[in-house]
Amino acid sequence: MRIDTEYTLLRKLGSGSFGVVYEAIHEETGKRVAIKQLDLDSTDEDLGHIQHEIQVLTQCCNSPFVTRYYGAVVRGFRLWIVMEYMDGGSCLDLLKAGTFSEDEIRYVVHQLLQGLVYLHNENKIHRDIKCANVLINAEGLVKFADFGVAAQLSEQKSKRMTFVGTPYWMAPEVIQRTEYNEKADIWSLGITAVEMAQGLPPYANLHPMKALFQIPKNPPPELDPTVKSSFSETFHDFLRCCLVKDAKKRPGAVQLLRHPFVSAFGHDKVAIKKLVQRSKAAQKHGNDKEIGTLSGKNDSQFPSGSSPDSQNEHR
Repeated sequence: MRIDTEYTLLRKLGSGSFGVVYEAIHEETGKRVAIKQLDLDSTDEDLGHIQHEIQVLTQCCNSPFVTRYYGAVVRGFRLWIVMEYMDGGSCLDLLKAGTFSEDEIRYVVHQLLQGLVYLHNENKIHRDIKCANVLINAEGLVKFADFGVAAQLSEQKSKRMTFVGTPYWMAPEVIQRTEYNEKADIWSLGITAVEMAQGLPPYANLHPMKALFQIPKNPPPELDPTVKSSFSETFHDFLRCCLVKDAKKRPGAVQLLRHPFVSAFGHDKVAIKKLVQRSKAAQKHGNDKEIGTLSGKNDSQFPSGSSPDSQNEHR
């Protein structure tokens, strides 16, 4: 693959602790893709994060709910990872145009639950579900991204004890470093639904380390009183089901797909398409300059999902 001539970079989409991601175009087909650039001078831990993400994406290539991986190329001291381009951006990007309506949340949650059914059936835990890691395209497709901290559960050991994720979205059992399983993703999904409804996750006003103490100690979070009355009791009940502190009593993805909030209504893409259009209109005055062909000269960095402060870097 002639990485220096095959793709043309159009604009930078995001940056963080050890890389940068661009929108690019494949010259031969005209297809738009997303390309992550990683500096190979990064630490071994950061490289391991990327290698693990590639492995998970390759294993999940048949799922319509996971961003597609097209390939990776080393050029000089940089690694270029070519992935599916989701032109609507992340749910975090969409929040810049305003919080989500209940219908929009319902649609996104329905799609994510289907994705979790797939992942959990494959014995995988995402472990970092949040708006920044949920991508949407203009056609209304919703997909998981950033699998750098995803875990594979074996039949012999179906629970884990490692401390990973982003604090505000972490399940109590993950914070307390007790054994946990795929139910940790359900808690994070509930927090992500709260984030879509009010713009921020619970405890966002606290330092991440302080939030880590509050989440296991306090009752399950609810919507902020300023927005609570704007949502139905069915949605509040859905949040209560996701945010059960005892993981053994927390329902799984299959059960939640039958919850009235998700199952009793249609899942029309119109609402989410309008949200994407509204977001694009709000971003129209942003920087859309073409930045030339791949040369590896940029030193910006791409976000690490496992960093406690990574969510703050996006705000």
